[in-house]
Amino acid sequence: MISVSEAKQIVFSNLYKSSIIEVDIKEAVGEVLMEEVLADRDFPPFDRVTMDGIVINYEAFEKGNRSFAIESVQAAGMPQNTLKDISGCIEIMTGAVRPENSDTVIRYEDIEFTEVNGIRIATLIGDDVVKSKGQNVHKKGTDRKASSVLIRKGVLISPAEVAVMATVGRSTIKVAKKPRVAIISSGDELVDVNETPAAHQIRKSNSYALYTAVTALKVAAEMFHLKDNKQEIYNELKLILSEFDVLILSGGVSKGKFDFVPAVLTELNVNKLFHKVKQRPGKPFFFGVAAGNKTIFALPGNPVSTFSGFYHYIKPWLMQSLGMVITGEVLKARLTDAFNFKPNLSYFLQVKVSTDSSGELLAFPIVGKGSGDFANLLEADGFLELPYDKLVFEKGEAYPLTLYRYL
Repeated sequence: MISVSEAKQIVFSNLYKSSIIEVDIKEAVGEVLMEEVLADRDFPPFDRVTMDGIVINYEAFEKGNRSFAIESVQAAGMPQNTLKDISGCIEIMTGAVRPENSDTVIRYEDIEFTEVNGIRIATLIGDDVVKSKGQNVHKKGTDRKASSVLIRKGVLISPAEVAVMATVGRSTIKVAKKPRVAIISSGDELVDVNETPAAHQIRKSNSYALYTAVTALKVAAEMFHLKDNKQEIYNELKLILSEFDVLILSGGVSKGKFDFVPAVLTELNVNKLFHKVKQRPGKPFFFGVAAGNKTIFALPGNPVSTFSGFYHYIKPWLMQSLGMVITGEVLKARLTDAFNFKPNLSYFLQVKVSTDSSGELLAFPIVGKGSGDFANLLEADGFLELPYDKLVFEKGEAYPLTLYRYL
């Protein structure tokens, strides 16, 4: 039996080898970027006006000029205009190109307009409305220079990245091709969600939790169920292995008489990399690989074990397999209460997460009734990983936090 850290090292050393596909940027949110996105020109591409008002030549203001004859109007989207008389001004709109021979924008709120002999005059309301030369002008290239890297490879694409892709003319983008995932439950005691269970049966829950967790990552998945019959398990898993890239099984991996999954996987030439981890919940966790870039996760059937196994191992494995760059320190939270745990196992403690006045994460223990108490997951936000080499965990001590809920 190996430690949690050893299990993670093995899992993350055996990533799915993803290929690269090209998608329309309208479909790119939630995908992992597999190329760098470069600026096709300077950002902004011209001296861009940031306020509605007038634009003047600062030299005229320095010489004492406070009233300016309006020569013309420059709107956003118009070609660059020119200020012909530096003692005059041009009425200007947000987003417009700064006219030649001008450099300083004064907003409408700081101007009074009059008309003399058919000529409109803009007069400043006080000297302090001009703070500096170049005010309210976003200079060309001050955000990014042409050919600079705007978005790096390995980023999980959000609408912010899509906006940048669009502005540099990228209608399609290279992303990691997602694996086909099979979600497989097992056990004669399970019936489907729309069935009425007998007194000795329960409805499937693990497969639905796993399916929605996987598809939330924009990874396609299909659900299967296996009866407690070794030959049936063999036949079904053989077919599923031939058609899917990743198998996530729930149940049938422990020491019971009907826990056939590990033996069947061995018969199907799955290379077992480990079976059993020093952790609670989820000690009988099985991980293996097979020819053809196949990866197999077999989780214990208790609901909290399945849930914990997905968020501690499978979700980060999927993200890294798809090329997502994981940066930053491990998220940690401080215990709000002391907690004791006697077995020599790493313990994934269910916690409710909040913050203190300084913004530090706090973990409130939500102690359930074992790995079958999945209703307890409703009260918590994540798991605090308590190390196996301690018995007492004091209030205020910080430990790694894995979230399954958005805070």
